[in-house]
Parts: sequence; C-alpha cells; structure tokens
Amino acid sequence: MYPDVNSEKSLTMQYSSQNPGSPLFKMLLSMVIFGTIGIFRRSIPLPSEVLAFARGILGGLFLLLILKGKRQAFSWRLIRKKSFVLLVLSGAMIGFNWILLFEAYKYTTVAVATLCYYMQPVIVLLLARPLLHEKITRRQYLCVGLALIGMVLVSGILQGDGSASGNGAGILLGLGAAVLYAGVVLLNKTLSRVPAYEKTTIQLFSAAIALIPYMGWQGSLRSFTLSPSSIVLLLIVGVVHTGIAYVLYFGALEALPARTAALLSYIDPVTAVLLSAVWLHEPLSISGIIGAILIIGSAIYSES
Repeated sequence: MYPDVNSEKSLTMQYSSQNPGSPLFKMLLSMVIFGTIGIFRRSIPLPSEVLAFARGILGGLFLLLILKGKRQAFSWRLIRKKSFVLLVLSGAMIGFNWILLFEAYKYTTVAVATLCYYMQPVIVLLLARPLLHEKITRRQYLCVGLALIGMVLVSGILQGDGSASGNGAGILLGLGAAVLYAGVVLLNKTLSRVPAYEKTTIQLFSAAIALIPYMGWQGSLRSFTLSPSSIVLLLIVGVVHTGIAYVLYFGALEALPARTAALLSYIDPVTAVLLSAVWLHEPLSISGIIGAILIIGSAIYSES
C-alpha cells in the first residue's frame, strides 16, 4: 500500500511519542489510514479499475501540490532515463496491484484479503535471492515457513471453507496483489537514489495512465454512475488514503530509524483485521486468528 521502507534513506533522530507532530505519531496515523481502505472500498460502487485510476490521479496531484506548497521544484535532474523507465513500470504494477486488491475485498473478507496481501514480505524474501543475490538467513527461512502455515490457516482450507468460489477467488486475488507489490518493492531497491516524493508521484501517475487502456477494453467508463456520496468517498480514498497518508508516511520516514518504520508498518494489517471484525462484522475463525498472528508475527520477527 505504501513504498518499500528499506528503499528510502532514514535518519536516526530523536523523537517523542507525546508530540502530535512527531514522526512516530505521523507513522502511526498513516498506517491506520492505510488499514481503513478496505472499509471504504466496500462502500464505493465503482469498478476496481476506475477506483484505482482515480486513486493514482488524485494522489499524484496532491503530492504535486505539497511540493509546490513547500516551494520545492520537482527534481527531474535526479531521475535518469533508466530510472524513469523503471518508475513507469513499477507504477503500472502498482495500478494493477490495486485492482487485484480491490477485487479481493469484493470476494472475501477485508481481513482475509489484507492478510493475503501481507504475504508480500515472504514473496520478496523468496525472490530476493535469485534476482538480487541476497542471502537469506535461518531466521528468515523460519519466518517464511511460519507465514506459509499462517496463510494455510487464514485460507480456511483445513476447515473445508477455503475452496468456495468466492472466498477462494478473493484469496487468489489477494495473493496476486502481493506478488505484484513484491515486484514493486524489488524494483524500488534499484531506485534508492530517486527522492521519495518524486518517485511516488511518477509511480502514481504511471499507475493511472497504465489503467486507461484496460478501462477502455473493459468498458468501465460507460458502466457506472456517480452519486454525491460516491464522489465524497472517492475523494477520501484519493486524497486521504493516498495523498495525505503518503505525506505523513514520508514525513515520518525522514526521522525514524528504518527498522522502527518497518515494524510500525504492520499496524496497517492489524487495523484492517480489527475493523473487519468490529465495523463490518466479518467472521474470523480461531484458526484464522492464529494464522493472522503467524503472518504478522513472522513479518515483524524477520524485521527485528
């Protein structure tokens, strides 16, 4: 849902959790905002590709406004031709990643879709060795194993309820979104010299542009109408869940140690799971709860 924390330069500065403007507060707030997007998606009667397109456009415009408000020029000189191509490619992957995630919310619970999506760190670990020649430690192998066990428990296969067409489709869509986002994380590792705001702005606009042919093929722009409430919710997803959340995220990332930021990022799935149960009254079995603990816990343990 947000850029790879390990690809950004972090400064180990002193901060106070008591200050509402502190980096810690900004990170916590951005993660809670990211964790609520599934709730909003459930209330927006739009095709997933249209919602993803709007999110990219609105989020990108908001980041440009922030740069202008800071009187900070867009640093094109730091973006080389190869980097720009990779940014556009990763942006397109982000766009289709959003589509798969938004579709997953339609077929299964917000909790299950989110937990499937948070298999992304496991996928990154498995791909990093052959693609980036990074060494995987015994601890990380253990975390991969625990996360896979957690995924089996969350899917409901052992209880016989994971094979239903709806839930099964939602699980596959969530995992597909995780694979695409893992690809974005791996590409971002090669783009560490591109400033965070410029990187994300190009990726958001690229996500939106990449979806235009798909929307035309699907006939998406002819198949829906916008009510006043839908417009308000769409603006919230585009401005709050994308623009404001990223501004808070980057503001915190500049001051928090990378490991602290990585650990705090798991507030996102915890928020989604809790809201799924409390707000939407979506059931999560005992085995599902154990699976959620294994998936989130293994990710946190691998970062600690």
